[in-house]
Amino acid sequence: MSEEILLHARGLTKTFGDFTAVDGIDFAVRKGECFGFLGPNGAGKSSTMRMVGCVSPVTRGELRLFGLDPATDGPAIRARLGSCPQRDTLDEELTVEENLWIYGRYFGLSRKEARARAAELLEFAQLTERARDKVEPLSGGMKRRLTIARSLINSPEILLLDEPTTGLDPQARHVLWDRLFRLKRSGVTLVLTTHYMDEAEQLFDRLVVMDHGSIVAQGSPRELIGAHATREVLELRFDAEDHSELAPLVEGVGKRVEVLPDRLLVYADDGDEASAQVHARGVEPLSSLVRRSTLEDVFLTLTGRTLVD
Repeated sequence: MSEEILLHARGLTKTFGDFTAVDGIDFAVRKGECFGFLGPNGAGKSSTMRMVGCVSPVTRGELRLFGLDPATDGPAIRARLGSCPQRDTLDEELTVEENLWIYGRYFGLSRKEARARAAELLEFAQLTERARDKVEPLSGGMKRRLTIARSLINSPEILLLDEPTTGLDPQARHVLWDRLFRLKRSGVTLVLTTHYMDEAEQLFDRLVVMDHGSIVAQGSPRELIGAHATREVLELRFDAEDHSELAPLVEGVGKRVEVLPDRLLVYADDGDEASAQVHARGVEPLSSLVRRSTLEDVFLTLTGRTLVD
């Protein structure tokens, strides 16, 4: 990963009438890194990605890709980008390889170039054996790999992926992670949004957490966990209708106690020591579990547990 900045935004804002979807955010993406956006529904992630992809105009602020302004250099920027949308937009009546050939022609590749590039990408996506099959009967994982392969037809310098693994089973997600890791190793800069915390921890070098159109935290997964969570979490379950009534019994154990409907979370640097303190007070939970803190703990601490529709 180099220190060269391929993408930066300052005061980036997107409004729709009186509604502010993105509220003056600042971020930068370095060449060769995997950069991520995390946030609940309505946080402004997709609106930001659409501006970065040069398909939605900036309302206010500064946005530059490769040193170019999307307002005046949109076509030149898009020629150097790849984009994988949330939903597959493949032509299901065509074969797998035909989808790639046609997309290559959109970028001005000759027939010979498009076919050669398609063959390379089918091998990369592990779809060579399905090259002449129609798209419609493919599994969800295969369709996602094909969509990513299609987004690489123009050999982009930056690949934008909006929730690329949504709806996939665990096996398909891990195959896709492997493909993305290989892309990053080859020098492609990745910019992703995702709802999966394990995915963010696996893939992201750096990320921003968005909520209500603003950035509430940014850094590497390790930095964010260190700044907004403890090293470990002690989960305590009791035979109780309302766990909030039991919270005072463990108050002062660890750095913070969070009440959930079915358990108490005690945030502590040493979960085993926290568990020992709980039992020393004569408190006997039905079960206790010590685990390391994760990016999900950070995410829920920063954005809350309230469902956003």
